[in-house]
Amino acid sequence: MTLFHRDLGGAGAPPLVILHGLLGSSRNWQTAGRDLARSADSSTERATAGFHVFALDLRNHGASPHAKEMTYAAMAEDVIAWLDAQGLARATLLGHSMGGKTAMLLACRQPERVERLIVVDIAPKAYASTEHRAEFAAMNALDLAALTSRTEAETQFEAHVNDWAMRKFLATNLERAPGGGWRWMIDLPALTAALPELEGNPLTPTDHYNGPVHVIAGEKSRYVTPSDHAAILRHFPAARIDTIAESGHNPHMERREDFVRAVRAEVQG
Repeated sequence: MTLFHRDLGGAGAPPLVILHGLLGSSRNWQTAGRDLARSADSSTERATAGFHVFALDLRNHGASPHAKEMTYAAMAEDVIAWLDAQGLARATLLGHSMGGKTAMLLACRQPERVERLIVVDIAPKAYASTEHRAEFAAMNALDLAALTSRTEAETQFEAHVNDWAMRKFLATNLERAPGGGWRWMIDLPALTAALPELEGNPLTPTDHYNGPVHVIAGEKSRYVTPSDHAAILRHFPAARIDTIAESGHNPHMERREDFVRAVRAEVQG
């Protein structure tokens, strides 16, 4: 499978590969990614290279191909194939949520391909089976044949999803069909069927990665709590765990400057 990617700048700098979360895409990372492609020298305000940033669309998301198989092992293999196609022997991996679990698995199984690992607001554990059920119920209930606009879709999502921002986020996965009307960019049936897999923990007790790991959690998020720190350190003994104040599950959007500053430290030392 050939994954779609966006090159967000920083050519010549160490490569940073971003893996988005469930129902997201590389599009959600364009602003933070471009910020990470440069780092401001505070003394001269001169822009210098940070990372050469690539944001990928994982399978069944964004502009990447669709496939019935939707497992963390398959997604990790897709990323390895992408690295090979780009001629990248090693890269820093930054994964958010579902992308974070994919990056964790890849680092544990093929550590020679990972320079360092940055995990954003996810832990190596299984999450409640009801975690995404409301959002998927809303999307599956949508009558695409009768839909006239994204705004109408957001209104219909209200029956299942209370959060306004989440309704808008779900609607970003809709696009105009070539013959008119609307269609899903994501493979909704494949993702719906894969929810139990995606909510689970892809790591086994023997999975470890001894390289540098930076876990960045949102202070207001429930995805990474102090009770998860022991599990993180069992799999990633060199991990450091930081919290972005006043942020929820998406610190790259909610507290972008703080998030970028935390990630930049990985290359600036």
